[in-house]
Amino acid sequence: MNSKLERPVQWYPGHMAKGMRRIREYLRSIDIVVEVVDARIVRSGRNPLLDDLAGTRTRLVALDRNDLADPATTQHWVRQLSLRGWTAVAVDGRNARSVARIAAAIRRSRGEKIAGIARAMIVGIPNSGKSSIVNALLRRAAAKTEARAGVTKHVTWFRLDGNVELMDTPGILPTRIPSAGAQWKLAVCGAVPAERYDAQEVATAFHRWLLARAPRSTVPDLHAFAAARGFVRRGGERDYHNAAHSYIRAFNEGAFGRISLEAPDDTEAA
Repeated sequence: MNSKLERPVQWYPGHMAKGMRRIREYLRSIDIVVEVVDARIVRSGRNPLLDDLAGTRTRLVALDRNDLADPATTQHWVRQLSLRGWTAVAVDGRNARSVARIAAAIRRSRGEKIAGIARAMIVGIPNSGKSSIVNALLRRAAAKTEARAGVTKHVTWFRLDGNVELMDTPGILPTRIPSAGAQWKLAVCGAVPAERYDAQEVATAFHRWLLARAPRSTVPDLHAFAAARGFVRRGGERDYHNAAHSYIRAFNEGAFGRISLEAPDDTEAA
């Protein structure tokens, strides 16, 4: 079920266009493409342009925020992606031991196909967790991280180990987000800045989607959440604006449980 949003969610600033040009340029010398995808939105959370650019290069997909996604759905995605000939691993980008699985997969790919120094490029949409994964791979705070979209704006090279060089790239969305369903999913997962969408519309769309799939869900709607969290203005009026932003933060902190917004066998378009 897609949810009609009153104000379309769209964001493609100049640094994304520049970043896409740089990715296209540097891909000529890249051996391995590591794509970081939010495990909750594996369909909407990928930029299809990257598939065309990557071509036949070795592909590794890191399903990040595995700790927030439904485990069974994530494993379904891992199997689905493997059918495309890609290596897929589910990780928590904030956990170094979890991210070590990415490093191991890169080393395996290098050993199987690549002689000498291998060059890997890490790509993904904004706020997919790329920089946290880079820091975990390097075991130091080399890449800037914040819980908002658009922090990484430049291409940066790192030495992962003696035989692997890693390029971090800016998060890049498609120039056009195809549907209202994809828009609210990207918004609720933090892939676009908060000022680019109406938080009340996004929170409402999420809860409507959830009830359509799990009618007995105990996850509160925005009205109940605002009341429970004390979002009340002077005079007793509920503060739905600030409540909606808090609602979205709660979702991304796992307060509503482990929820995947997309599965490989979904019939909906987005």
